[in-house]
Amino acid sequence: MANSVRTLLIFDGTTEAAGLAREATERFGGSLRVITSLAGRLSGVDHGSLRRIAGEVREGGFGGAAGIVDYLREQNVDVVIDATHPFAAAISRHVHDACAEADVPRLMLLRPEWPERPGDRWLEAADMADAADLVARHARRAFLATGPGRLDAFSGVRNVWFLVRAMAPPSMPLPLAEHRVIVERPPFPVEHEQVLLREHRIDTLVTKQSGGPTDAKLTAAREAGLSVVMVRRPPLPPGDRVETVDQAIEWLG
Repeated sequence: MANSVRTLLIFDGTTEAAGLAREATERFGGSLRVITSLAGRLSGVDHGSLRRIAGEVREGGFGGAAGIVDYLREQNVDVVIDATHPFAAAISRHVHDACAEADVPRLMLLRPEWPERPGDRWLEAADMADAADLVARHARRAFLATGPGRLDAFSGVRNVWFLVRAMAPPSMPLPLAEHRVIVERPPFPVEHEQVLLREHRIDTLVTKQSGGPTDAKLTAAREAGLSVVMVRRPPLPPGDRVETVDQAIEWLG
């Protein structure tokens, strides 16, 4: 008798990924084996949160597309959902290439972008280097809310003071001339962001177009009349896409 249990591999990197694992486990029960890979995370894993991820959890990288192909075959994976961060373009390309090689159906769960609202003062940047150029021309005190990657793009910016937020203390000195690092973990209510911007006399917010529910900093910047340098998302590989966990569950069904 053929095995009727399918295997779903989720590439994690967003809050939606954990919600998808939970909903898929509850919806399909014993007919679906759910594995969540943490290889798509942009930051360090909070090991206390692993217990809250439904199903099985895999930590560590794969070694590129070839390693993912091997894992898909070893685990007899039937379907893949890429729920990595919108800026995790490299791993999304690897997942795309691996699924094509292994002939495994693949879906991207890609949260919608933040919409520009009345009162916003956005300056769109093609990438981090473009963002640094805009900051050099328009800012004096900038809040870098871009995550830990590519801060080196701002290393040549002078006459600008930077506030950098991180979830853990940096392991090495940051390549910024004048700056302060604050260590704190989300969620950040609007009131928190308003105080932060006011206390540090921020005139420009720099953020990636990540989308999702964590837009309190944008609300605070809008209400304070600040400029926002918004870094556009990188191009992602082709394939089926949905924006919500419910749509992904429907696709699975």
